[in-house]
Amino acid sequence: MAKFLIIRFSSIGDIVLTTPIVRCLHKQLPDAAIHFLTKESFKDIVANNPHINKVHTLGDDFEAMLAELKAEEFDYIIDLHHNLRTLRVKNFLKKVKSFSFNKLNVEKFIYTNFKINTLPKKHIVDRNFETLRSLNIINDGFGLDYFVPEKDIVPKNDIPAAHSAGYIGIVIGAALATKQLPVHKLKELCERIDHPVILLGGKEDRAAGDLIAAVDEMKIYNACGKFNLNESADLVRNAKLIISHDTGLMHIAAAFQKPIISVWGNTVPAFGMYPYYGAKSSQQYAVVEVHKLWCRPCSKIGYDKCPRGHFKCMEKISIDEILTLTKQYLSR
Repeated sequence: MAKFLIIRFSSIGDIVLTTPIVRCLHKQLPDAAIHFLTKESFKDIVANNPHINKVHTLGDDFEAMLAELKAEEFDYIIDLHHNLRTLRVKNFLKKVKSFSFNKLNVEKFIYTNFKINTLPKKHIVDRNFETLRSLNIINDGFGLDYFVPEKDIVPKNDIPAAHSAGYIGIVIGAALATKQLPVHKLKELCERIDHPVILLGGKEDRAAGDLIAAVDEMKIYNACGKFNLNESADLVRNAKLIISHDTGLMHIAAAFQKPIISVWGNTVPAFGMYPYYGAKSSQQYAVVEVHKLWCRPCSKIGYDKCPRGHFKCMEKISIDEILTLTKQYLSR
């Protein structure tokens, strides 16, 4: 029986984007054992995945983790993170055959610094499958997976009664500030939306959520920081529509086949991280971005603040466009 170790340390969205590989390995090699290595803080994303036999975590004791992995006697390593730490793992397990994801860092550097796009027109999920081409693992076209355990299903009485008949989920956070709409733009959006809204995000988004919810506390419920990740995923699963920045909950929404309006700032869909439903899905998403802005994209990840000081990539986002798209999706 072959034993695989899949490595993706972070972050939420990137880990969710590995789930088609996990599922297809499990289904196409049913006798194989599939292990997953990630950071301790992201363990819950994969802990409930029925296609994974065992989860290993990167904690404070790297040497102990290496010893644990060596004892497993893996046959293959699938490195979907490909950084210095994964190189250390592969070097330690040097007798194990490994496959490493090509992050195309040179192409991304050229795009962010010279605004010349030489990136392939492929989603990162499809590029993940290219990593396993020699194993003949084929993308089944069923998109992403996310599994919410029963203990994290949000009871109906944990959200306001006004939202129980349906709501729009708006993900207000992101890993870095240049991927987020400013609070004043989010306040305008929520004020003008004619539908119950639940704001989604982590504890770090709580204060901004309070400011936005103050616009209309009957219509807008600030769930930021009140629910853990799996509970927030359950709120995403039950939303009519998700409006999101380029962030982890956007990919979780795609895993649940929700319609998505994705709002892009300093990053761009061309990096291959746009919502992914799979070839067999008819679900649709929309992209809202500022076109022909000379300084965009300025980073493959993002910054704590706009390096140019003007933040036009988000300040010039059309709230009217988002509202029009919202009406179109809700009328379907």
